[in-house]
Amino acid sequence: MSTFIATFGFMLLLFGLMSVGYLVKKKSISGSCGGLAGVGIDKECDCPEPCDKRKAKMAKEAAEAERRERLVQHRII
Repeated sequence: MSTFIATFGFMLLLFGLMSVGYLVKKKSISGSCGGLAGVGIDKECDCPEPCDKRKAKMAKEAAEAERRERLVQHRII
């Protein structure tokens, strides 16, 4: 039980130090490698064509963007 309490206390100390670092620098924790773009991968999967679910989502987003554009064009004020 003492090992658990010591580990829990250590983790609380680490979280506390990270939060103080955030409050001082106002910069969130980030990785050093730059993510997938750093290794030349543009998207998470290397599929040549998006799946049906992704296509539907993209079509919905395009329709929403078109609707917003029409609203802006036909705005009275």
